[in-house]
Parts: sequence; structure tokens; C-alpha cells
Amino acid sequence: MPPIEEQVILITGATDGIGRITAERLARKGASVLVHGRNLERCQSTVRHIRESTKNEKLKSYVADFSSLSEVRGMAEKVAKDHAKLHVLINNAGVGPPNPVDKNALSQDGYEICFAVNYLAPFLLTHLLMPLLKRSVPSRIVNVSSAAQEPIDFDLIPERSEGPWEAYGQSKLALIMFTFDIAEELKNEKITANCLHPGSLLDTKMVREGFGTPLGSAESGAEVEVFVATDPALEGRTGKYFDCTHEARAHGQAYDMKVRKRLRELGQRVTGIKT
Repeated sequence: MPPIEEQVILITGATDGIGRITAERLARKGASVLVHGRNLERCQSTVRHIRESTKNEKLKSYVADFSSLSEVRGMAEKVAKDHAKLHVLINNAGVGPPNPVDKNALSQDGYEICFAVNYLAPFLLTHLLMPLLKRSVPSRIVNVSSAAQEPIDFDLIPERSEGPWEAYGQSKLALIMFTFDIAEELKNEKITANCLHPGSLLDTKMVREGFGTPLGSAESGAEVEVFVATDPALEGRTGKYFDCTHEARAHGQAYDMKVRKRLRELGQRVTGIKT
């Protein structure tokens, strides 16, 4: 990887929680940081805050609601237009389990909301930004998953799930499967793809609203994201799942090639991506 001062790094879901802290830490290291959020005002205020706190002027914001695949496409077009290179893509944006009363909450495109935001959006965005990543090798894809993984029920997805926690866990396992697939696809391209669990019940809005008192700090989760995105020790290492900063084993279904193929074909069909 080039010196971090020369790197362009895109972080999705960077206006709050772990993503925002990660963006600030990378900006403090001197990287050009692209901040994504779904609200224009929050994106602008995040960029202002990071500029003031780090004295780094190399920041730009992008607005897209990841429950809409068309907005994901629009954002990818803008990023590609604005930048000749992209050294690191951190797919951090995500939503938590839907309210149990509305367990089958849908995206703007009619898909179960967790599956849409936590899997389909990063699947699409990563493929659309692949030309930038290939022009920037060696480059990295970092997918933020979770230890809360549930086996995928193809009889229900992508439109619904058995319940909110099943929806969340399936979407996070799907993201891990995508990571393993894309790592294999890119193994000769000098682009690594790894995924991570940033820590359990960290101090984020999702945890506070869903569980009450957090068990860990958002800062510790940001440390994990920065580690996987930038640590020289991970140069060339790909297709790994990290539990915090330690390589670990994901749910067994993630290693089932038939299941991964079925999921990949589903993602391709829904997003229109051909690989």
C-alpha cells in the first residue's frame, strides 16, 4: 500500500458511531477520506468536525440512502467521477434488526431491510467501484460484519425473514460470504477483501436503542476497522474473517461453496451485476 497520506479511503455509514470515529482517525493519519451518509446535513457537519479536529482538508462527503439500489448506483457514479483512484473501501454502513412489530420492514426496492442495506448495497457498491480499486492496487476491501450470524433461508430472502434477529444475522453472514467470494475472484489482482466483527454490544446508537447499556466503546470498534484497513501486517492477506483483530472462523455456512454460489447468483440477479 502507498503511504497513508497518499491513500483515498471511502467509509460508508461514516456520520455516526464506529464509522465516524474511523473516518476521523484515518483523516488524522493524513488520508483522503470520503464520508458517506444518508443525510446531507449530517454529512456536512461530520466533514466540518473532522476538518476542524484533524486539520485535514482532504475530505469529501457523499449522500445515499442504501435502502435504495438506485441511490447506491448514483453514489458510485459520483465517486468514480470525482476520483481517479480508491485505495480502501470500508463497507461499514448497516442497519440493526427491525422493530419486532414490523419484522418484515422493506427497503425502497421491496426487499427485507437488513438484507438490502447490509448485503445488497455493499455487494453493488463494491462491484461498481471495482475499476477504481483495480487502478489503485494494491488496494483493500473491508466489510464490517458481526458475530451475530444466522444461516440463510433461501425460501424467504430477499423479501422477508422469520424475525428481526434472523434478518440481521442472515444479512451479516451474507456479507461474509460475499467477502470470501470476492477475495477468491480477486486473488490475482492485488486487491484484498477481508471482513470483521468490530466487537460485541459497542456504544453505538443501534446498541443503545436495542439493548440499553453498551458493553464496549465505539472507539474500540474503530480500532479494528483501522487495523484491517491499513495495517501493513495484513498486506496480501485476503479472504479472512476477523473477530476484532484476531483471525477467526465464521459460521459454517460461509464455507459452503454451493450456498455461496446460490447467494452470489441471487445478488447478481437483484442488482443486475454480472461477474
